[in-house]
Amino acid sequence: MLNKWEGIVLKSRAYGESNKIVTLMTREAGKVTVMARGAKKPTSRLAGVTQTFMHGMYMVQRSSGMGTLQQGEHLASMRHIQTDIIATAYASYIVELVDRLVDEGPEPFAFEVLLQALNAIEEEHDPEAISLFVDWKLLPYAGVQPILNACSSCGSFDGEFAFSFSQGGFLCHRCFHQDPYIIRLSPTQLKLIRMFYTVPIDQIGKLDLKKGTKQFIKKIVTTIYEEQTGIRLKSRSFIEQLERTPLLTRRTNSDEHID
Repeated sequence: MLNKWEGIVLKSRAYGESNKIVTLMTREAGKVTVMARGAKKPTSRLAGVTQTFMHGMYMVQRSSGMGTLQQGEHLASMRHIQTDIIATAYASYIVELVDRLVDEGPEPFAFEVLLQALNAIEEEHDPEAISLFVDWKLLPYAGVQPILNACSSCGSFDGEFAFSFSQGGFLCHRCFHQDPYIIRLSPTQLKLIRMFYTVPIDQIGKLDLKKGTKQFIKKIVTTIYEEQTGIRLKSRSFIEQLERTPLLTRRTNSDEHID
């Protein structure tokens, strides 16, 4: 059966002298793996459309098991992501996370999160902030559904709030005693976490967040992934290396306004 799917390349690896095995996240079929014959050759019509981050329309011959990529037409080449090291780092983290969390079968929400995230980074929005949107939105795919709209214990909507790993979400000040290891949150931090989890990326516009604010919220969600789901991504290690370089420090601290 010949299928026409809108997809984004999550990864590709060499297979033999001239072929590639390509993992696509598609709108219609979810995550699929295809053989791209001859795609390693620079002159191949499949060479460009099988690069990581590429967004395109793909014709895939598939009956059972791995399909064969017959042709592809790029919709967006993600040139900024391909050429800017910081954009590449965060985009790599996002596609790796999607690849780890999403199983085969249609997953339109995950596809839309991925597409919106890459488009936002391509439009030069803060890639670190965009990665936080993806982190929080994809938690349910890791089996975690944090309670962020109210107190996870009493259901209260008002008061001072903190994050509790043991209670799986926010605790109000009346319930702080239930967890001695709560992480207290300012009203702004509370609002941001809810925004990352619930608001579509394409409805945000540009965000200017202080580096410390992003790192604080990132530490919470990273702890959930690493300690509660056991997921540790290679691309996060690369980001951590970049964060120790003067290049990233200068670029990410020069335009921060909101705390």
